[in-house]
Amino acid sequence: MTSIKRTAAPIVAAAGGYMLAAGLYPVMAQAETTVTLPGLSIEDTAEDTPMGDRLLSASSPSQASRTAASLSSPDTASLFRNQPGVSTYLAGGLASLPVINGMADDRVATMVDGVRIASGCPNHMNPALSFIDPDSVDTATAIAGITPVSMGGDSTGGTIDVERKDPQFARHGKILVTGHVTGTYRSNGGGYGASGSLTVANDMFSLRYNASYSQAGDYSGGGDAGIVRSTSYLTYNHAVTFGMHRDNHLFTLTFGQQDTPHEGFANQYMDMTNNRSTFVNGKYLGTFDWGELEARGYWQREDHTMDFLPDRDKTTHMPMNTNARMAGYSIKATIPLAEGQTLRLGSSFDHSGLNDWWPPVAGSMMMGPDTYHSINDGHRDRLGHFVEWEAAWTPRVTTLLGFRNDLVMMNTGPVSGYSSTMNMMNMANINAANAFNASDRGRTDVSFDVTAMVRWKPRRDLTIEGGYARKTRSPNLYERYAWGRSAMVTSMINWFGDGNGYVGNPDLKPEVANTASITADWHDPNGDRWDLKVQPYYTYTHNYVNAQRIAPAGQFYTLGFVNHNAQSYGINGSGNYRLWQNARFGRGEIVANINWVRGQDLTNGAGLYHQMPTNGSVSLNERWQNWSGRVEMTFVKAKDTVDWVRNEPRTPGYALLGLGGQYHWRYVTLDASIDNVLNQKYELPLGGWSLADNAATGVLRALPGMGRSFNVSLTANF
Repeated sequence: MTSIKRTAAPIVAAAGGYMLAAGLYPVMAQAETTVTLPGLSIEDTAEDTPMGDRLLSASSPSQASRTAASLSSPDTASLFRNQPGVSTYLAGGLASLPVINGMADDRVATMVDGVRIASGCPNHMNPALSFIDPDSVDTATAIAGITPVSMGGDSTGGTIDVERKDPQFARHGKILVTGHVTGTYRSNGGGYGASGSLTVANDMFSLRYNASYSQAGDYSGGGDAGIVRSTSYLTYNHAVTFGMHRDNHLFTLTFGQQDTPHEGFANQYMDMTNNRSTFVNGKYLGTFDWGELEARGYWQREDHTMDFLPDRDKTTHMPMNTNARMAGYSIKATIPLAEGQTLRLGSSFDHSGLNDWWPPVAGSMMMGPDTYHSINDGHRDRLGHFVEWEAAWTPRVTTLLGFRNDLVMMNTGPVSGYSSTMNMMNMANINAANAFNASDRGRTDVSFDVTAMVRWKPRRDLTIEGGYARKTRSPNLYERYAWGRSAMVTSMINWFGDGNGYVGNPDLKPEVANTASITADWHDPNGDRWDLKVQPYYTYTHNYVNAQRIAPAGQFYTLGFVNHNAQSYGINGSGNYRLWQNARFGRGEIVANINWVRGQDLTNGAGLYHQMPTNGSVSLNERWQNWSGRVEMTFVKAKDTVDWVRNEPRTPGYALLGLGGQYHWRYVTLDASIDNVLNQKYELPLGGWSLADNAATGVLRALPGMGRSFNVSLTANF
């Protein structure tokens, strides 16, 4: 019989970013044992595939693989560790936020199973990647600014796309029972966890259960940095996936729930004291005579609470509650036209509703006697449509041209402060609430995106790809509607980790980023002995949403969101060289990458916030029979260019040594690694200020990085 078999779309060199793992597309194939998906580790097979058969995307080939270091972390962002052009900044142990070529957070369209999940928190404690555990991930893709319009809109920095494993099916007349169990341990912070899956299927129906559990205490910084407070966490994930396939049609429905009883946020004034998310996600894939159709629909609910964890040594509490509701759909059709030409059409809608309220604190004159409504019945709805045309003109030249329109509609209801009684303590917030309620708060943004790219292969050992993209992002709900004015309430609006407080601006305009990039890829024409990629890029952003100072607030400032013009530019480089490959010594290779980015606010001359200093890594990898190992050095230059408006900390440079290895026999795989072998003391360049330590000790310091950690992971498959 025939059935849908999923094969990895090849990874391709392109302008603007790096693809860490390819998307998957259905094709017709004869089933043998099971219908399944490939793992996350990938091979670059682009050169073996005709250009007309490949999706022209804004990414360059790179590999993302599960090492013991990433397996010991429940943070899915750890899968992008040491990938060119990609960095992360610490929020919580489960919730690092991605940065692509200097563009962070909301500027990066982060999708899980095709869903653009908005953070339902004024501190972005529950970003999209925190809602899926790494063990459930099948593909993880990072694409920088020149992103095909089919990969989504309402972003300027690029796209992170993480996909869950699809169902497995048995041969005709057979029953498949399969799964795995994984246990992990991390010495620093005493972190440990477990995850696993169980699948029962026949040739038409499949049922899978995934579960994971992870917890850790506060970690210790390198050297004499000591304990870093508010870095503990505890989380549970459950998901049930039902799959059905017949002939050339595949349907998948996933129900899931995540519970996080607590998670510390060292660079915020608050910690997360509870977060529960429930979701339903459906997907259909089908092939027809005219082409392929993909349709998705989803619903998600988030209930979120913030307060202080005990290690801040707070004598009073300040509860803050949010609930978010999200729902939407996406439809994409892929239609072959003439020989070597493909047309893609699509439509999507995303609804995000938010309520954010802070209950009164008993006995507090500042935080009572009423409930503070920060966002009341707010919503952000986005309707988008795109058309994309790819054409292979010759075996050496391929082009892509895409257009996209997004309509973003935002509004929120009337708000109120802790008190309606006019006095010196509440006057600023009462006046601000009255002005906010009297204003017209509805906003509608109409945006247009364009992506144009060309790939040229002049020789067997050289591929050149260049392109231009116009990308637009509308402000989020807090950037427009955070209305409070006192130092205390504004400090609760902060997803940057910089210690400042923020005031929204309803009149913010959407950001419009114009990006140009080119990638030159030199490679071994006769195999995979060597590869070198160099990728410069430049982005000019109109109406970049930045900040300006309103008033001092102790050691920090009250800042207001404002539109400025900005530019960012940089270069990414990566390469690998096979040192040996034979039966006696196995395969040895050296892999390296280097990244440099510089961002500047053209209005005030400050550096853009969250710009990673020059960094890179060099790794010696060895594979021999069932064993593999690595020795890795990570280098980061001192951070001297900072955003003076936000009082961003300067951090010294550092180098970290890491070791790791894996052994596989039969159904069991053992991973082990040592991070920061020399226990180097260092500060995270994008970590902001260690505010939890400051609350407990009165000493303000940049957020320290983790010290030496021994990690181990054991996986059994059945």
